[in-house]
This record gives sequence, structure tokens and C-alpha cells, in this order.
Amino acid sequence: MKNFTTELTYKTSRSSGAGGQNVNKVETSVTVMWKVSDSDFFNDFQKGLISEKLKNRINQDGVLQLTVSESRTQLQNKKIATEKILEIVNESVIIPKTRYKTKPSKSSVEKRIQQKKQHSDKKENRRFKY
Repeated sequence: MKNFTTELTYKTSRSSGAGGQNVNKVETSVTVMWKVSDSDFFNDFQKGLISEKLKNRINQDGVLQLTVSESRTQLQNKKIATEKILEIVNESVIIPKTRYKTKPSKSSVEKRIQQKKQHSDKKENRRFKY
């Protein structure tokens, strides 16, 4: 089985914002792209999960894009972009456990009612009586 990172494609561009000459002449910003439907690494069910959970990040062509320009070097930005896209994809494949409704135990209900009565009695004792 091949590695997931072999399915990623990278594109470089000039970073925006402050930075002087380095920003103006060096292409340090890295955009990592991954076509979800063409992946051999995930099965169809997992691809469906990824497409559903990341639908806001995936464009019409079915490509998940992520741009990083945190570092001053292209190599470092490429590494950060790869780590981030792996993290995003791994989180989207996880299926959360279903939560089952439970009722409070009899003792906890009884304890709550008892505390309410004590609180009520305390407030009742504070009232001015003629």
C-alpha cells in the first residue's frame, strides 16, 4: 500500500503581508492539494465521510486545498501544510461514539430534592415573621 503523502500535490506562490524583500522575491507560500475521489489510500465509505465532513473546504472539482505561509522557508511551509492536511483528514475519518440517553438514578433524584428542601427551609428561616 502506498503512502498518503504521495497523493498530495504542491504549488508555491509569494506570501502576502509584511516581510520586506523576502516576501517580494521568494515563493515561500505553499498550497497543498488532494483530490479526494482519486485516492487509493481510503475506501469509498471513508471518502464519503471525508467529503461530507470537509464539504466546506473541498471545491467543485473535489480537491481539498490548504495554503500555509507561516514560515519564511518553502520547505518548512511544505512540511507544515502536509502535517495540517493529514491532521484534518484523519479527524474527518473518525466516527464519534453514539450517545445514549440515560435517566438519573433514584438516589441522585432523592439527593437533589433533599437539597432543594434544605435550601427552601434556609430561605424560609430568613423571612421576617410578625
